[in-house]
Amino acid sequence: MQLIITDAWAARSRAIHLSGHKLVLAVAAASLALMLSAVGLYHLVFLKGAREGWPVIGALVQLTVRGEFEQRDRFMRENIDAMARRLGEMQAKLVQLEALGDRVSGLAGVNTADLKVPPGRGGALVSGRSLTLEELQAALSELDQVAGSRVDVLTVIESRLLDQKIRTMMIPTQRPVAVGQVGSPFGWRIDPFTGHQALHTGLDFASSIGTPITAAAGGVVITQQLHPEYGNMVEIDHGNGLVTRYAHASKVFVHRGDLVKRGQKLAEVGTTGRSTGPHLHFEVLVGGVPQNPQKFLDAGMKPQGAAQLAAVAPAAVPPALGSRAGQ
Repeated sequence: MQLIITDAWAARSRAIHLSGHKLVLAVAAASLALMLSAVGLYHLVFLKGAREGWPVIGALVQLTVRGEFEQRDRFMRENIDAMARRLGEMQAKLVQLEALGDRVSGLAGVNTADLKVPPGRGGALVSGRSLTLEELQAALSELDQVAGSRVDVLTVIESRLLDQKIRTMMIPTQRPVAVGQVGSPFGWRIDPFTGHQALHTGLDFASSIGTPITAAAGGVVITQQLHPEYGNMVEIDHGNGLVTRYAHASKVFVHRGDLVKRGQKLAEVGTTGRSTGPHLHFEVLVGGVPQNPQKFLDAGMKPQGAAQLAAVAPAAVPPALGSRAGQ
């Protein structure tokens, strides 16, 4: 390609020769310069028109801004509506949680009225109109307050249930021997050595020598000795004045001061001390007074039986019924 440039004043001309690639570069450069000039001019004119309120440009600006605002408002409204629906679902679940908490508190013996818990409010969030952002924030704040109070109540219930479980585990409701029949029950009987009537202060479990003797409940070993009447004897303190006694053992595997748990092996059945044959003599004492161990073992077979005994164990007990003759 050849371009001829003519200068009228100088009465001369100049020829420029453009080959293929030079022509492409020249066209590209000219197009880019034209585009930049157009964009700069449009931007300058548009901004000036928008600032000064030119009729056509001002209307275009308002239309553009209004469209952006409408799109943003629509997006926010959709998000607020979605959050409101989610809030309604959370409130409905909170109502279910409150009902469950009331039932569990009844089982735990906790009166929620004493805890100054604000009344629960909830249910599905149903509204005839869309909520505002402020209303949604207020509903979320209220939901957070109610949920916090429910957490406090459930924490108290958990503590109470844990306390009840510990107290139940400290009540001797588990058989101290897995095998063996009750040979001599609690109460008055003819003493096998003297032939006179005497109070038998425990239960005798007839079993073979070497049969494991396990703790009827958790506690602390307070006595481990060779007694002239009880033979090899172990006593466990379960708290609240409740003590169990295991007598006539052939071997003992615990010592005074040991912490034992329910079902832990304490000794083995024997016939030491004042005994006519191999058996375990098992006693339950409340405040030092012998009680019928059978009522404790029977309570362990009933739902809530151990919990009921735990509630009355520290209560006053009847006076001793007689001597400890005839072990």
